[in-house]
Amino acid sequence: MAQLALNRFQTETLELTTSEQTMYTAPTGYTAIVLYAHVSNYGSSDTTVTMKHVRSSTETEIIKGANVPTADAFVPMSGKLVLETNDSIKISAGANSTLKCILSILETAT
Repeated sequence: MAQLALNRFQTETLELTTSEQTMYTAPTGYTAIVLYAHVSNYGSSDTTVTMKHVRSSTETEIIKGANVPTADAFVPMSGKLVLETNDSIKISAGANSTLKCILSILETAT
């Protein structure tokens, strides 16, 4: 049986839409730490972002309806977030074709 890598760094990027999307899910056998999250507005008007932590059927808003000004950015997390296996991050924007998000993640074998 192949052994899991002890630590893996991941970068996830996503163009946001008004439909909620799963941006990242912690894989089986790993605990993940979201080290940094950054949402940038490349559109022509201000819009909002909503980000959630999901564990089983429990959804907890990290930020809900936060304003992201035009040609600016928003950092939705002021610290790190630990995700257990199968936990996920869901995210959506107030308007299509305006926001992009990047996550920096450290996965650690459990």
